[in-house]
Amino acid sequence: LHRQNVDLTEVVIVCGSGNNGGDGLAIARLLFLEGHAVTVVYAGNKEHCSESNRVQQDILNAYGISIYMDIPEKIRPALVIDAIFGVGLSRDVTGEYADMLCRMNELSGEKAAVDIASGISADTGAILGTAFRADLTITFQYPKLAFMFAENEQFTGEWKIVDIGIHPDIIEQTETKYYYIELDEAARMIMKRSRFVSKHNVGHTLLIAGSKGMMGAAVLAAKAAHTGAGLVSVLSAACGEKILQTSVPEALFIADEQDSHISDIVLNRSYSAIAVGPGLGRHEETARAFYKLLGQIKRPIVLDADALNLLAGHTELIENLPKNTILTPHHLEFDRLFGKNDTSYERLNKAREMAIRYHIIIVLKGANTAIITPKGDVLFNSSGNAGMATAGSGDTLTGMITGLLAQGYHPIPAAILGVFLHGMAGDLAAEKDSQEYITARDIISQIGQAYKKLHNYRV
Repeated sequence: LHRQNVDLTEVVIVCGSGNNGGDGLAIARLLFLEGHAVTVVYAGNKEHCSESNRVQQDILNAYGISIYMDIPEKIRPALVIDAIFGVGLSRDVTGEYADMLCRMNELSGEKAAVDIASGISADTGAILGTAFRADLTITFQYPKLAFMFAENEQFTGEWKIVDIGIHPDIIEQTETKYYYIELDEAARMIMKRSRFVSKHNVGHTLLIAGSKGMMGAAVLAAKAAHTGAGLVSVLSAACGEKILQTSVPEALFIADEQDSHISDIVLNRSYSAIAVGPGLGRHEETARAFYKLLGQIKRPIVLDADALNLLAGHTELIENLPKNTILTPHHLEFDRLFGKNDTSYERLNKAREMAIRYHIIIVLKGANTAIITPKGDVLFNSSGNAGMATAGSGDTLTGMITGLLAQGYHPIPAAILGVFLHGMAGDLAAEKDSQEYITARDIISQIGQAYKKLHNYRV
């Protein structure tokens, strides 16, 4: 719980009567033994407590550490630790508990929560009446679902995972639809290349992207599509030919008859993977060409940006998408497609419902991008940073996922690995410069290093 350059001279720890409170009491003892001035406050009935809680109370008593039943007046701690409820909370916080949480929030000093801030539902992420506003949450074994939702950042703050030694067999036997993808899982997904491979063996990607004034999106997607793909073609408005041929000389260019937008989409050869959307625009002719294309497609494709906007309101088109087609919406695009949602939890449940109903893969982009499979499994990504909230970042992700598809990755691993590599490239870009200065081009420049990091992990 130590923070750099913070002198923890006085700590207030508020403990409940359950096991979370027992953890708080143990923390109080450890900080006391390190020489800190510890004020332990008990919220609840000391006589009606869990066994581990009672044991920790007895240990504190043996050390002569007082346990208060209320927060002393005029105290000004450097750190306030919340250990009242933990993950077991299932009803609204009211009365004395709500008052206690409000007073804790008003205290000076940094705020830290044990496992999860009191007042948050670990199952849904909902705020149950009143909640502790943590700057830091030390959580056990795995992140909680509530940490994945933007509206809860003010209550969870920064969070760190602590391994408490739960046996792997118990973890394996625990049923869940939610997973957290980290470096080791991503590294295992990389397919090994034969030394005799040729560009034709690792796929031909087709990007249907770009229009007048939005050719940058097509350029970024094309550069990122070279994430292992042997060939990349871009079908776009004729005005983009010089831009694409100059910016991405490795790519082939297919010019539409129209100068400013795509008016017809003709698949004159067999492509390994197709993506539609970056910078596409919503011209009437483009919309008609896109709808016609969907009627011809028999294998999974990647749909992003304006392709998603053109799908909005056309349920019949979504129903007829090839199985395992990958949609990559941010939250506004998702709501346009499937209806407005009031909370992140509601949106996630809707995404699971839609992925199952239409047998598609939904990449719901955000701080911890969620990949939702046709079986309703949700895989949250662990890589990436706030600096990646920049124009062109989504176009880059589309190119990366499509490039992986072209190489022969199944759509689900392609989506997972693409998202993880994208986030890792963003992290490397932030290390090189800063989060504030990341552009989509910076992310692309670090894709190779992200791959290298995954390869080195496997060694």
